Amino acid sequence: MNTGTILLLKVVIALALTGSLVVQVMIVPAVWRDLEGEELWGRITLVSIATLGILTMQVFAVCVWMLLTRVRRGSIFQVSSFRYVDVIVGTISAAAVLAFALAALLAPGEVAPGMVGLIAGAGLVLAGFALLVIVMKALLRQAIEREDEARTLRDELGEVI
Repeated sequence: MNTGTILLLKVVIALALTGSLVVQVMIVPAVWRDLEGEELWGRITLVSIATLGILTMQVFAVCVWMLLTRVRRGSIFQVSSFRYVDVIVGTISAAAVLAFALAALLAPGEVAPGMVGLIAGAGLVLAGFALLVIVMKALLRQAIEREDEARTLRDELGEVI
């Protein structure tokens, strides 16, 4: 991966993180105020789901940033990269659960069934992304194994020569 692509992706991540902080500081409190007439449990639940959803995106972004740093350094093919991939799978899975919870919360209310279906569909797509990352983790594991095999073969060939 070339340096320009890594830099561009880091700029996008930085902008997304900045935007998410603005949402946490300005929009989430405004949503809380807008829901003033609703039942307290509903307010707390909706604002909590929104806040946790933002948090999953932030954790995801930081982990991708760390993996990009490893790519730039040439150290991505190490077992220690798995911890970031595992956290990414966890955050995407958590976001999927939050989407399903939001759909379930909105289903008995006055929200259009199509909107509830869209939110549930987004949860399904997020779950699919988590599975895709699990497949990519398996590919990373294979690449690490091949890298180790190649290193061993180079060492043995060096001894023979």
